[in-house]
Amino acid sequence: MADCIFCRIIAGELPCAKVYENERVISFLDVNPINAGHTLVLPKRHYATLFEISEEDLHACTAASQKIATAVYKATKASGLNFFQNNYRSAGQRVDHVHFHLIPRFHQDNFWIPWPGKPYPQGGLGKALKEIKAEL
Repeated sequence: MADCIFCRIIAGELPCAKVYENERVISFLDVNPINAGHTLVLPKRHYATLFEISEEDLHACTAASQKIATAVYKATKASGLNFFQNNYRSAGQRVDHVHFHLIPRFHQDNFWIPWPGKPYPQGGLGKALKEIKAEL
């Protein structure tokens, strides 16, 4: 996709700090990291979101992510590591090319405030479970 910054990086049109590459996956340092060592892992083929990526490319990304995450964790001497992926603007996706974040974490790095979880209202858990299972 001509207007996708990640596709332009994959095509060699834009530079990156490449961490890893194979026939399906490329990985490079995020230019606006949460912490030093924050790395992105993405398929070379363009898919906008997790909902579109092929099973083969998803497996390739997760396998590469495990290998790269181990290296990032060890190299940065982190005390933890986040592995996550965003879909659409309301979830924080800023580049419309599916990608996975590997973020080394350190005690009191202030990236994440406490998880704002809240209990389901009466009957809400069962309702959500039924609706999700119906979509499977």
